[in-house]
Amino acid sequence: MRLHQLGIEGAWEVTPEQHRDSRGLFLEWYRFDRLAEKVGHPLRLAQASMSVSRRGVVRGIHFADVPPGQAKYVTCVHGAVLDVVADLRVGSPTYGRWESVRLDDANRKALYISEGMGHGVCALTDRATLSYLCSQTYNPTGERSIHPLDPELAVHWPGGELHFSPRDQAAPLLGEARSGGLLPDYAACRAFTKSLSTGSA
Repeated sequence: MRLHQLGIEGAWEVTPEQHRDSRGLFLEWYRFDRLAEKVGHPLRLAQASMSVSRRGVVRGIHFADVPPGQAKYVTCVHGAVLDVVADLRVGSPTYGRWESVRLDDANRKALYISEGMGHGVCALTDRATLSYLCSQTYNPTGERSIHPLDPELAVHWPGGELHFSPRDQAAPLLGEARSGGLLPDYAACRAFTKSLSTGSA
């Protein structure tokens, strides 16, 4: 398993080693010790979720209030998605920047997204199935969204017809969320993740 930090602090691409033989294949898609070694603390597993989407469905860009936020470890178990991480943390050196990783059932990559980050996916195939490990359970009062077509973020979603939920279509733009005090604070996010490493959270 190889872990590679993306250009945004708190986002890691994970490439598992696949062992193939006549029976099929075997791989480790999550190792708590390897992840903790890189990010500085273990991922608290509080909830596992799954989404199944038809081609062109966009989910996100979603984030959660920090504390406690919601770190995610995601992989695509069927089909393919474009997975997008956006830095929404006010004060971050990479604020407003995004990166994308293709997750599919061939490369079997995973993505770790720390607390305070924005996360969105676009299904590249029908029945694209994403599996999530989450550090916190779903909390509707602390869940936030940024419009996936926000011109300031300018995420390069795949071409073709895209489909959005009513919630995501009604989400504020990045500037609106910032002026409304809805975005995570970079210093607060760093302090919270540091508390996880010391066990004081």
